[in-house]
Amino acid sequence: MSAASSPVASPSALSRWSGYALALAGAFLFATKGIFIKLAYAYDVDASTLLTLRLLIATPFFIAVGLITRYRQRKAAPLSGSLYLKTLAVGALGYWFASYTDFEGLVYLSPQFERLILFTYPLFVILLGAWLFRQPLKVMALPAFVIAYAGLALVFWSEAGSGGPDVAIGAGWVMASSVAFALYLLLAKPLIAQMGAALFTSVGMVGAALATFIHFGLTHQASAIPADAGLWVLALGLAIGATVLPGYLVSFALARISSQANAVIGFINPIFTMGLSVLILKETLSLIDLIGTVLVLGGVGLYTWLEQRPRLLSKADVSSAG
Repeated sequence: MSAASSPVASPSALSRWSGYALALAGAFLFATKGIFIKLAYAYDVDASTLLTLRLLIATPFFIAVGLITRYRQRKAAPLSGSLYLKTLAVGALGYWFASYTDFEGLVYLSPQFERLILFTYPLFVILLGAWLFRQPLKVMALPAFVIAYAGLALVFWSEAGSGGPDVAIGAGWVMASSVAFALYLLLAKPLIAQMGAALFTSVGMVGAALATFIHFGLTHQASAIPADAGLWVLALGLAIGATVLPGYLVSFALARISSQANAVIGFINPIFTMGLSVLILKETLSLIDLIGTVLVLGGVGLYTWLEQRPRLLSKADVSSAG
């Protein structure tokens, strides 16, 4: 067998597949976030305080990893101060603003509905990428948007019937989170290329922590931080399992695959959250919830197929030509 016909994957192919695996693992861990938050709200804690507890625990890990990473890069060219400032700002956008609005939304919504709304961020990545970054937008992908948002509208109608106006408030908070996280993914990609995934995540999360602590300081007294052991255990799970680990996993994935691919991988995320909500929170799912979920996943899945189809056809043409 010649080298050209060897079945061994090329380094670039291995890198892409590892990127997909990292993105999938990050999606699963991010799916646990809503579960931790809903359990923590049983301790009568508000969104800002819970976010502060999360980052009080998580930030030392990010600082340690950042210092170790920078030490290993000591012989590399120095990074500019403006690059650090941009990364701090992007981190605050993705892991303070997007997180805070998501936490507020979970005050009013079930985790599975919250996750469905947040799951629209791949579509916002596509729209914002076309609008702000001149990335191509395929007109044939518009049906995917229609299907996905029809599913969201169906679930919203079902939830609003039992939750009243609070559902609209929660949906607004989470939609803001979805837009912010999509913008974060687009802005993070070039910064990761310059800094590397580990250092970018560390600096970005420090930016999120600074914004969170300033926000808490402006709206709360230090005595507002609770001492309940059960709450701190949940905050520990939220900080490590749903923040530190997936934060690095997503950044490492972005170093290997595109923002769009990383976003679309999250298409399995609502399924994880739905299963965890039923198993842990003992929540029930109606037929309308299931139909809406299928429509949302189907819409994003359709876009994925349309996005990958030209590449698959191109590869087929190359194979037939050979």
